[in-house]
Amino acid sequence: MPDRRPRAGDGPDEAGQVRPPAPHLPPAPIAAPAPAAGADPQERARLLCLRLLAGQPRTRSQLAGAMRRRGVPDEAAEAVLARFTEAGLIDDAAFARAWVESRHHGKGLARRALSAELKQRGVDAPDIKAAVSALDPADEFATARQLVAKGLGATRGKPLPVRLRRLVGLLARKGYPAPVAYRVVREALDQEGIDATAEGLDFDEMTLAAADAEEDSG
Repeated sequence: MPDRRPRAGDGPDEAGQVRPPAPHLPPAPIAAPAPAAGADPQERARLLCLRLLAGQPRTRSQLAGAMRRRGVPDEAAEAVLARFTEAGLIDDAAFARAWVESRHHGKGLARRALSAELKQRGVDAPDIKAAVSALDPADEFATARQLVAKGLGATRGKPLPVRLRRLVGLLARKGYPAPVAYRVVREALDQEGIDATAEGLDFDEMTLAAADAEEDSG
């Protein structure tokens, strides 16, 4: 009988969360039975981790949180997490790389949004930095242009300031810095033959102001 377990990259799970592909992670373990009441704490922790990892890749922090919520003693949880990490069943660096690949190409997310999602899942800062740094800036710009190209149609016929606000907001929600958003939107409007200056919009001034704001907040 074919294996019909959910695989990374199959699409959203029941909670609507996208499973990132994990090409560098080992195959998901075979689902383990639920731990019996009164079982050894480390055996409970081991079976719980196997069941969770059978569904999709998870970070060490996610597994630790799941065990804590189910009352697994910290000492037992830590021992099992250490063994699973040593065996390669838990690999936060590989998880981060796969997450960036999936969420950038699947959802168009930029580095800032990707970093926030990985941090939320408990990935350490060095692994986050390494994963998002692998994203080519040229690819990021190309994706931003694609997002704006898709959003242009919905804004046509509206006042230019409204179009600008919506398109820049679209990119901002995906994690693109404001200077990048203004640059990409300006390019798209130029290609439509729209003279923003004639409409009273100074893109150069807005881009510089956005860059200053980014620097101050950084």
